[in-house]
Amino acid sequence: MAPRGGRSVSTQVVRNRMKSVKNIQKITKATKMVAASKLRSAQPRVENLHGLWQPFTALLGDTPRMYSASFRRYSDKGLCGSIHSASVNVSKALYKLIFGSERETKYVILGEKGKVQMVSDSKDDIAMTITELQLQKTPINFTQISELADTILKNVELDAIRIVFNKFRHVVIHWPTVATILSPEVVERESEAGGMLGDLDSYEIEGGETKSEVLQNLVEFQFACVRLLILIS
Repeated sequence: MAPRGGRSVSTQVVRNRMKSVKNIQKITKATKMVAASKLRSAQPRVENLHGLWQPFTALLGDTPRMYSASFRRYSDKGLCGSIHSASVNVSKALYKLIFGSERETKYVILGEKGKVQMVSDSKDDIAMTITELQLQKTPINFTQISELADTILKNVELDAIRIVFNKFRHVVIHWPTVATILSPEVVERESEAGGMLGDLDSYEIEGGETKSEVLQNLVEFQFACVRLLILIS
């Protein structure tokens, strides 16, 4: 019997709680092992892709445009709220610094996590939301990304795309990063006007394609490469 005013906890209740804690520890350990296994297979893919998209920045530059589409990449599930929050904060800061009230900007959000955070104050500016990208059993490949990029480019009118994503650095470190992609029309105008993009005229175009067609293919390929890196990251 417990003394008056005291509390009595049966030994069985304590055992059940200890057992519950141990079960949670087992589940956590198993989850970490699965995550580590996925990381070992995904990390080399991410590192190898950096050399695929970075040369585009040196070639095409980073020019601000009047009509821009800002892409945000988030996940559909998982406990990674701090990573997504950092990306959202960068997106909002980018809007204030670069776009401003006189420039028209639309958002294209990839992932359910980002949609929840952006809808609260930017609902009217969201042009497209794409979710359930992580439900596929097979790893995301370039063909799937190309179809996704084609869908976005056909449905969103823009002069430039600014993609905000978390660049993988380490298992616990992701750097918020912005990648800029100009539309083919803007690239052609900038090239004809000289400046940073004037060097494009120094390249010889082989085959029967015109300069406009080559730039169209180049921009679409750049967009697909960046999207592939982001989704794998």
